[in-house]
Amino acid sequence: MFFRMRKAEILILFFLFTMVKGGAQQDYAALSESMVREQLEARDITDTLVLEVMRSVPRHEFVLKEYKPWAYNDRALPIGEGQTISQPYIVAYMTQTLGVQAGERILEIGTGSGYQAAILSELGGEVYTIEIVETLGEEAKKRLKRLKYKNVNVRIGDGYNGWPEAAPFDAIMVTAGAEELPETLMEQLAEGGRMVIPIGPHGGVRQLTLITRSNGKFKSEKLMAVRFVPFIRQSDKP
Repeated sequence: MFFRMRKAEILILFFLFTMVKGGAQQDYAALSESMVREQLEARDITDTLVLEVMRSVPRHEFVLKEYKPWAYNDRALPIGEGQTISQPYIVAYMTQTLGVQAGERILEIGTGSGYQAAILSELGGEVYTIEIVETLGEEAKKRLKRLKYKNVNVRIGDGYNGWPEAAPFDAIMVTAGAEELPETLMEQLAEGGRMVIPIGPHGGVRQLTLITRSNGKFKSEKLMAVRFVPFIRQSDKP
């Protein structure tokens, strides 16, 4: 009886060890697939390439360790320094709206943990991303390098200034809420380019807005109500 119990205990321990060593990644894959089916395909995300990229980029690698179990949930999560990683649906919706094509030059404002930059990179774009919070920017650099995203360039700085030496951009994504359209970013948008940006009053609901440039003129289209952390300028920092 003692031997049989010991054997059962050993089997249980072996099972738990296997779960820790190899099962976690498998669990993340299942969670990722569930996220795509239930949060994206079940809504209005229809771009097959965006859906595939959302499956393949390991979202759990871009959140704080204590939030990994909830990485694929339908919610925004803290990433430190008062910033957040957007919920998967918003990431997919903004990406689909931007309509990134392989080989395009893309500017992202608000690197955060680097998740959105990784998504844009997987779509085949050359990504230039700016983060004003130095600690987040440096961590994102290391994370993107570790995960082997080679076509992502990270800069620590004021996103309102854009990245003039790399302009013009075919697409610009702003992942922080602005009170008005930043003129500098509009100037750096290429002819035929697209920009997605949340616009609205500080502390309130903002409108996710699509800006397109054609024949030197800008067209604005409101898409949906959203909540984002504020677009911080260097002059706003204490």
